Amino acid sequence: MGRVSQAQAEENRRRVVETASRLFREQGTHVSVAELMKASGLTHGGFYKQFASKEALVDEATAHAFGELARLRADGLEQQAGRRDAAQRALIDTYLSVEHRDSPAQGCPAAALVTDMAREPGDAAARRVYTEGVGEFTEWLATEDQDGIARLCTMLGALVLARATKGSPISEEILTAAHTALTATD
Repeated sequence: MGRVSQAQAEENRRRVVETASRLFREQGTHVSVAELMKASGLTHGGFYKQFASKEALVDEATAHAFGELARLRADGLEQQAGRRDAAQRALIDTYLSVEHRDSPAQGCPAAALVTDMAREPGDAAARRVYTEGVGEFTEWLATEDQDGIARLCTMLGALVLARATKGSPISEEILTAAHTALTATD
């Protein structure tokens, strides 16, 4: 087979990172390279032409997922004409929804990757990227009256518990209770 162009190689890399970001949030970082490449529509052999290791891909996919979250926050702020309180409320509404509960592949990387990142070594690049992403998210969630860390803990904890209890009545009750706790003063 012939060599791919630089543009095609960049497109292939982008596709692998996006696919990995989605699959890692949906299934965890234990997804094999073979599964990732198949889901990307590429051959297993092409992986090592693009990435030094699977760990390097985990780092990049984690950064990509948090980049998506940052764009979502920025888009929300724009849609709410710069009104941060309204953008935060809209994000909370979406975050604590059944749709978000049922769509981890497109959802919050802080919630979807939490157990995988807890198992990463403290000096792992993915853990650093994750920690920075969580920090930026908590800063964005902070208000004059509510601490961003407490708000994220409530949101993330509710989402993880709702996913773990999906199919039972308590799942939606958890989402509703957390939503009420975060928006009661609105």
